[in-house]
Amino acid sequence: MSRVGKMPIAVPQGVDVSIKNDQISVKGSLGTLTRPMNSLVTVTSEDGKVLFAPANESVEADAMSGTMRALVANMVNGVSKGFERKLTLVGVGFRAQAQGQKLNLQIGFSHPVAKDMPAGIKVETPTQTEIVIKGSDRQVVGQIAAEVRAIRPPEPYKGKGIRYANERVVLKETKKK
Repeated sequence: MSRVGKMPIAVPQGVDVSIKNDQISVKGSLGTLTRPMNSLVTVTSEDGKVLFAPANESVEADAMSGTMRALVANMVNGVSKGFERKLTLVGVGFRAQAQGQKLNLQIGFSHPVAKDMPAGIKVETPTQTEIVIKGSDRQVVGQIAAEVRAIRPPEPYKGKGIRYANERVVLKETKKK
């Protein structure tokens, strides 16, 4: 059996997990997340813990039990603490400004770039060269951060562009005559 799938999820105070109609719903202080259940996984909730077990002895059911456990653990974490991704702008004159649900970027193009944020995602700019994307759904936060980075990814010669806060860009050496 999957080692990850064997571990129960401890549900913190203020978080409510409900399992019904082939859906798992997690409600907390930062919102509500729902996910369809997989027929290969049996999910039970008891004594403030959520348990996962494969429905049969197949390899797919075993793998899916670990996957479902990880997804639900991220849901519980998201509605209680939330997730965030930090991006930094590297380049002369590169600026970011958050206005409500919109992120305005000036990143060396001839025009400013505006990126709309979906519902449930907050964007902040503590400084002009830092972007913080926050939300309760880990997948959506990561996807939005990847889309913002893809507007101007770091280039390999000077390292200018939008990068994750912990990303290291390996710079190439310029061509010599």
